[in-house]
Amino acid sequence: MKRPQHLQAGATLIEILITLIILMFGLLGLVGVSSRSHMAELESLQRTRALELVQDMASRINANRKAAACYSDGAVGLQLGTDASTVPDCPADVVATNPQKTQAKNDLDAWDKLLKGADMRNDTQNVGALINAVGCVMQTAEDTDTVYLIAVAWQGLVKTAAPTLSDGSAFPCGSATTFGASTQHRVVTTKVHIGNLSGGVAP
Repeated sequence: MKRPQHLQAGATLIEILITLIILMFGLLGLVGVSSRSHMAELESLQRTRALELVQDMASRINANRKAAACYSDGAVGLQLGTDASTVPDCPADVVATNPQKTQAKNDLDAWDKLLKGADMRNDTQNVGALINAVGCVMQTAEDTDTVYLIAVAWQGLVKTAAPTLSDGSAFPCGSATTFGASTQHRVVTTKVHIGNLSGGVAP
């Protein structure tokens, strides 16, 4: 026995509607995957850029080791990039020649500009910066060496575990207010060791 024609048409419409609903959910899933993939790609690009900036400063310090203390403002520590307006002069008690101190000041000024994205510009503004990038150089001591901890911090797109020091305290480069939340605080670091050798100022 044949089904009435109007019932067959109704069943076909329901099948089309179900197909459209399935297709819609599939498209929404693809959009979600694409969005997460884009965010992961941007996070990776930011980390790569941060590693480049860390190595850039390490190379600058290694090339001007006699004036290494200038790069951390002595034992005070130095923070550049977001919210930094000026680069300090080298402390007067640092034993280095004036050209070496001037080179350190120029290096810090160049690094500050890199942190702010000045190496990539459109017509009116810097576009090469990490999100809220902060660069820090901190002076510590290990055995007989003076050690310079170089860090680049920035604001991540998603929340993860906040970076900490070995004692569990918050990592000092930047702050939660700089990055929106401590769980969006990203940081990469490296160290430069300067041996405490006797001798005068290098020519």
